[in-house]
Amino acid sequence: MISIYDQSVELIRKIYDKRITTPAVLESAAYFPHAHSFVDRWETLRQEALRVANNIQAVPRFHELLPSQAEISANDDRDWRMFVLKAYGVVIPQNMVQCPSLAALIGAAPEVLSATLSYLAPGKHIPQHRGPFRGVIRFYLGLSVATAADNRPSTVLMLNGVEHLIGNGGSLLWDDTFPHEVWNNSDTTRIALLLDIRRCGMPRDLTVLSRLLIGAAGTAVRCKNFKSRRVQ
Repeated sequence: MISIYDQSVELIRKIYDKRITTPAVLESAAYFPHAHSFVDRWETLRQEALRVANNIQAVPRFHELLPSQAEISANDDRDWRMFVLKAYGVVIPQNMVQCPSLAALIGAAPEVLSATLSYLAPGKHIPQHRGPFRGVIRFYLGLSVATAADNRPSTVLMLNGVEHLIGNGGSLLWDDTFPHEVWNNSDTTRIALLLDIRRCGMPRDLTVLSRLLIGAAGTAVRCKNFKSRRVQ
């Protein structure tokens, strides 16, 4: 049975999909000029992410933060853990202090709505899914990605039917409303930085709608009290 939430998300997607026809992969220079700041510091960000990983059991699984995502997070016995520093404009101070360099970069990029360190366990598969609406786009930066025997990254992002292999220091700006899934085909945890970016250049009415939706999501984050989900 389709829930009211699912019906609402599908309606919102249709509104945006009719008006925004950009491809799945987007140019960082046009949509996220601050991207280079994160890419340039990827090794420093990796060290901060590895320090967080020293207490990985304290980092919540995605479905522990958002039970509605259990279908893609708790689909097998392998973990997908998310260390959230910012969520839909709501800063998590206790987590920001764990990653001062990343926190500074986030603070200097106001278009970053959400920032998360994503820890994907060995062998984990995230099934195909879609993001809620095109008013927000996703930036992916590889921080700790194992390589396969052929020296290619062992984590695979399948986006709209196209395979993307993003290694250490590699990045991709993309529209996550396109169907996508991920495999970690290695025996080590894959660590990536995920940023949600406010989409620029939309028609005025969609810009206003996006602000309303993002504001509502931020209120939901405060109500769920993400601040209590932190590494001790």
